[in-house]
Amino acid sequence: MLWVLFLLVAWGAAAISCIRLCLASARLPATSAEDVRRTADDRELTLYETAFLAGGPHRVADLALVTMHLRRRLLLAHTGWATVVDPDGRDEVERTVIRAIGPQGQSPIPPVRAAAAAADSVRALADRLVAAGLARPGGAGADVASAVRAVRGAALLVVATGAAALFTPGREQRPGGDAVPLLVWFGLPLVLNLGCLAIARMEVHPYSSWASPAGQRLLDACAGPADGAAHDVLVAVAVQGVGAVDDPELRAALTGRRVP
Repeated sequence: MLWVLFLLVAWGAAAISCIRLCLASARLPATSAEDVRRTADDRELTLYETAFLAGGPHRVADLALVTMHLRRRLLLAHTGWATVVDPDGRDEVERTVIRAIGPQGQSPIPPVRAAAAAADSVRALADRLVAAGLARPGGAGADVASAVRAVRGAALLVVATGAAALFTPGREQRPGGDAVPLLVWFGLPLVLNLGCLAIARMEVHPYSSWASPAGQRLLDACAGPADGAAHDVLVAVAVQGVGAVDDPELRAALTGRRVP
């Protein structure tokens, strides 16, 4: 009767993951399609706003670092160190970066990024986006995205436990004595998982951690490949992250992966 244990595991994983997804979805504020369209059509995003909606506070910090490097106000070495070239920041985020580097003018990049992401200027940016209906408060969408991944994992677990149950000893003791009733027992939690995923895709997709549906609409409008111009590179970094940087040494500085 080992297959019963597999069945209990499958049902437990399916039920817990689906309940988690339902609770996370219920905490999201309701937004009508007309509200999404009107909010998205009323404004354009700045680069910092784009970075926050796409990747949160750390994306804003990455954007500030890349901006200062490309405009020769900061030198980011592939060894992972930042060096101040121009100590006059052009905005509060840049000034936070310079302060985080310290009076010596040099610092490892990770603590600088962390300080910039936690700065008051970034929190104020988040508050403005939430008030405008473009961002989810406190990155609430992260709970939904995590719950969706849990449901997908539970569905794979149901399939795996069902396959394992087919090869457990004592098949003659199973209902009906063959594989068909067994697959029906495991098919029910799988249907539950797939149904929850389908409903979530219709109701709360896209599963953004930071952007509201209106903010995601604006992000989709500005997403696109860079053509090599500095501004387009910054847009690509804001939307896609540091992986969009073509310069291998700059990418190594931001990711911590050394250039061969």
